[in-house]
Amino acid sequence: MSGYREIITKAVVAKGRKFVQSTHTITAPNRPSSILGCWIINHRYDAKKRGRTIEIHGHYDVNVWYSYHNNTKTEVVSETVSYTAVVRLKYRDDENVVSDDHDIIVRVIQQPNCLECTIASNGNKINVEVEKEFAAEVIGETKVWVSIHPDGHDEDDFDYDVDEELENLTSELLGDDDN
Repeated sequence: MSGYREIITKAVVAKGRKFVQSTHTITAPNRPSSILGCWIINHRYDAKKRGRTIEIHGHYDVNVWYSYHNNTKTEVVSETVSYTAVVRLKYRDDENVVSDDHDIIVRVIQQPNCLECTIASNGNKINVEVEKEFAAEVIGETKVWVSIHPDGHDEDDFDYDVDEELENLTSELLGDDDN
């Protein structure tokens, strides 16, 4: 018999990463005088494999605190924004993938973050520039080859006396300090 064995196991078979910048236009009920703050909350997303890409569909709430009426009043406008991001995959070993059954893991490396929030030149509009970053992995069944040790192993290599090991424990090692 040969010195190698073929094993089928689950492993990362493809990876990808995507940095996204986008601008959203939020409509305020009043004409803004100045922007006092902007934050993004409630980020949710779902991902599916499409060919050699991962398609991420998500949404988050954009909240803008602004002043109006010549900076005499303030208000917060909130809008839910949807997005789609496509992550191109780099396959490690396309030839040894055993099945089309895959698990998709997508992690957010950078949560959606407001880079800049400005008043648009046309009235009640506010432009919000957002950045976010994702990492995606495809886990699938693949083949790996392992080398077999020519001499095998001896059962005595892994045999030890548990009672003898327990007798050698000291109270100091166990953390039994009566002081």
